[in-house]
Amino acid sequence: MAYICLVLSGAALLINGLTLLGRVPGRDSGVFNVLIGGVQLVLCTAVAVTAEGSLSVLLSIAGTFLFGLTYLYVGLDALAGLGSTGLGWFCGLVAAIAVVFAVTNVTADPVLAVLWATWAGLWTLFFLLLALGRDIGRYTAWALVLASQTTTTVPALLGLAGRWPAGPAWTAGAALVAVLVFVGAALLSRRGGRRALPAAAQSPVVAPTAAA
Repeated sequence: MAYICLVLSGAALLINGLTLLGRVPGRDSGVFNVLIGGVQLVLCTAVAVTAEGSLSVLLSIAGTFLFGLTYLYVGLDALAGLGSTGLGWFCGLVAAIAVVFAVTNVTADPVLAVLWATWAGLWTLFFLLLALGRDIGRYTAWALVLASQTTTTVPALLGLAGRWPAGPAWTAGAALVAVLVFVGAALLSRRGGRRALPAAAQSPVVAPTAAA
């Protein structure tokens, strides 16, 4: 279930990044986010109901619950025009919890720890963009596009194939990818100069996040 949700998150991150860049209409993105978030929450709820109170199982789906709620919130925001400030503060909370997950996985699964740290960075960007109104829309968009497949889809496909990345080499590779995501986003966002984002993409309500 976790790997399937990771694949779904990769799709959501990509679509939201493209929406921020003005390549996908906001309403299309909103419907997509509602579907992705809804499916993730249903899957997590099914696991939680059958967990019989197992704390380890509940902990394993806690992060997916947070990401599913983010996508659902983004979709409802886009479709109903609710406003994005609350979403931004929620993303700040998710970022903080992601840091905790990163720290707790350092020993057990270093690669997953690096992924959580990367997602914490993404959700921090959402917080800065949506809650604090920082002018980082283009940078956030490229970070989403670059992270969407490298930190979610690829690891998920490896996991589904029974080859979840592990070991020092994979950990170093994951850390390098994380650095390249944020450095690459900075370089790509500068290529557009100071050109403003399309009007539809400037509104975090129709173009926001995303997660994992």
